[in-house]
Amino acid sequence: MKNTRSEWPEVSIIILNWNGRNLMETCLPSVFETDYPVFEVVVADNASTDDSLAWLMRTYPQVRIIGNPENWGYARGNNVAIRQTESPYVVLLNNDVTVHPNWLREMMCVMLGHSDVAAVQPKLLHFHDPTHFEYAGAAGGHLDDLGIPFTRGRILSNLEQDSGQYDDVQTVFWASGAAMLLRRSALEVVGLLDEQFFMHMEEIDLCWRLQRSGYRIMAATKGEVYHIGGASLPQGNPRKLYYNFRNSLLMLYKNLPRYRFNLVYPLRILQDALAFVRFLFSSQEEALAVWTAHRDFRKMKHDYQAPTAQDRLVLPSFRGSVLLDAMLLGRKTYSAMPKSRFRIEEMA
Repeated sequence: MKNTRSEWPEVSIIILNWNGRNLMETCLPSVFETDYPVFEVVVADNASTDDSLAWLMRTYPQVRIIGNPENWGYARGNNVAIRQTESPYVVLLNNDVTVHPNWLREMMCVMLGHSDVAAVQPKLLHFHDPTHFEYAGAAGGHLDDLGIPFTRGRILSNLEQDSGQYDDVQTVFWASGAAMLLRRSALEVVGLLDEQFFMHMEEIDLCWRLQRSGYRIMAATKGEVYHIGGASLPQGNPRKLYYNFRNSLLMLYKNLPRYRFNLVYPLRILQDALAFVRFLFSSQEEALAVWTAHRDFRKMKHDYQAPTAQDRLVLPSFRGSVLLDAMLLGRKTYSAMPKSRFRIEEMA
């Protein structure tokens, strides 16, 4: 779908789908009510076996469909669609997200107002309880020294109520892949999503690489979207746990100088060993996922080269461990985290 052209640049909204007909039936109508003058909707389908494509062609014939021959996961599935579009800006939007009409315009205002910004996310609220932030991105993400992500509005599994406390435009460390606006020219510099990740953490890795090339990541939280969540893998799923542990290790290995990684890795092993022991008493499948993640990381790390001395050094945005702060010191909200521990400069 392409609306009437104007002075606003065109945006390609890419929605990755796998057996998500029911989700799209709920969420797609809101996308077409987006208050932005020129955009196209592209559905990249990862070999769905339900009636997703038949329903799409019948109900939304204006949608461009890119059919992948198998389930290529989040990273490769989106990369294929990015390469097959030409708009100067692309949005990666989950198929389980509904949007407020202002969502895209608010993000584009930030993007167009800052030439060094390469990725922007809106405010992510919970679809079933929009008074609270949603786990996947809330109001913009940060990363601690051990590779554990958290957000403005979500520390570990504690979701804050949205009372407008993050209704500002801020520089963050990562933007959520559930709803992320990207500048194509920046992607041409750093590359696309890392397809070896398959799913989970790949947007954080991309945002880190963008920052290493001098770009900024921002949250435009006056624009809102509503995320159902758990459409691919629900929280607590051992496979989801595996990808999160493995990919966070790969991300650290890829983006940190080796001397820095070698300092962090023993601390990460200790932290994950404690998680392994805890899971042994609750879920042996989850414990196995942690062990397998470390095993596979050690196999896969040889595929990546260390950053060189000439590469721009970008460290995680939060000094220390968010797990220790939250579990030992009781800091369960973003505002409770000491501002002196943030390396990233929050600025409009």
